[in-house]
Amino acid sequence: MNALNITEYTQALGLQAKQASALMAKAPTAIKNTALKTLAELLRANVAALQTDNAKDIERAVAAGLSAPMVDRLKLTPKVIETCAQGCEQLAAMADIIGELTALRQQPSGIRVGQMRVPIGVFGMIFESRPNVTIEAASLSIKSGNACILRGGSEAIDSNKALARLVQQALAESGLPANAVQLVQTTDREVVGQLIAMPQYVDVIIPRGGKGLIERISRDAKVPVIKHLDGNCHTYVDDPCDIAMAVKVADNAKTNKYSPCNATESLLVARGVADEFLPLIGQIYADKGVEMRCCPEALLLLQDCKKNKDVAHVKHGQDAIESVASIAEPSHWNLVPATESDWYEEYLAPVISIKIVSGVDEAIAHINQYSSHHTDAILTRDHLHAQQFLREVDSASVMVNTSTRFADGFEYGLGAEIGISTDKFHARGPVGIEGLTSLKYVVLGEGEVRV
Repeated sequence: MNALNITEYTQALGLQAKQASALMAKAPTAIKNTALKTLAELLRANVAALQTDNAKDIERAVAAGLSAPMVDRLKLTPKVIETCAQGCEQLAAMADIIGELTALRQQPSGIRVGQMRVPIGVFGMIFESRPNVTIEAASLSIKSGNACILRGGSEAIDSNKALARLVQQALAESGLPANAVQLVQTTDREVVGQLIAMPQYVDVIIPRGGKGLIERISRDAKVPVIKHLDGNCHTYVDDPCDIAMAVKVADNAKTNKYSPCNATESLLVARGVADEFLPLIGQIYADKGVEMRCCPEALLLLQDCKKNKDVAHVKHGQDAIESVASIAEPSHWNLVPATESDWYEEYLAPVISIKIVSGVDEAIAHINQYSSHHTDAILTRDHLHAQQFLREVDSASVMVNTSTRFADGFEYGLGAEIGISTDKFHARGPVGIEGLTSLKYVVLGEGEVRV
């Protein structure tokens, strides 16, 4: 497409979305739910076809030399497709909050004043890599009564087109406008520049991708933006804690999957439990090939473990942790001194920063200084420490005794998520249906006049 055609194309997308949004805003709940259930059926019925299209994207990505975590993000496995289908069904089963009237109060004048939840209208979604975002965004758009324009990354164009076709099929079969969900069909980046500068058509922009993309959108957009820049998530192992539980959770938070923004990137350990905890988690990270970038104190402790041939054994009540064999040979441990920049880093890779801290106060101070305010967790047996952590850590999701990998709209029971916001107003944390709505005041009277 030339520049003129790009302008015409983007304007057409905007106009069609605006027109569709008016129909979606008044769509009955039953019809929206039917569209979501139909989409779930179509996804399950087309697993093989979707994987055929997805294979084209994977092949191009590998040929282009994309990193393993980036290629992993592209994959539409049967499990990923099933999760998308379940998300659609979960949304269909949820109550419809559109039109909900809340906080209706009688005023001295006689009028009653309340607020009604309404769709935002049209949102633009600009995302990279993960093709499942197409379904997450589309399903949330349908349930919330919005229209959306989706612009995925060029690396997933075939997968996104295949998924978008199923979405439009589900909409049409259910009696809703197919243009309620539109995928940008070109990889030309000029579309992005125009999409974020169309306030006459687009009510909010949601970027989901790398820091560079989100910084560009935030800088150039002429419409409001819901964003998060990165996911430097922390797990803090407190004194006291259940060591067995802490090892299990810290392992999952880092190694369950390296590429998501909710993977733990920094491990903080209270000095009182470091001698017990670090050799155990260090062995696991070493076995899994995780590079450990350590503060001086943690580095010395783990280097001693590296040289030690004794079996690590820790017993806590009925629980026991015992290494299967002797501590790994030195070549299995990848220990590196941490630099100041490591405390800020989102690795999205088998790398983790490790720091020993004096206790909960220092952990909270460190997190609030270096965190991206996405998701941070404390592993503790002290109720007061847990409550302090929940109150004082300034992040969108704050957790006690569980893995940061749970910071996800599906896991939170939202059905799906449009993204995770680290902004502090309108929407924060995983953005589900409520994050795609607004409130308007409703005033009910019986002929009252102001005097």
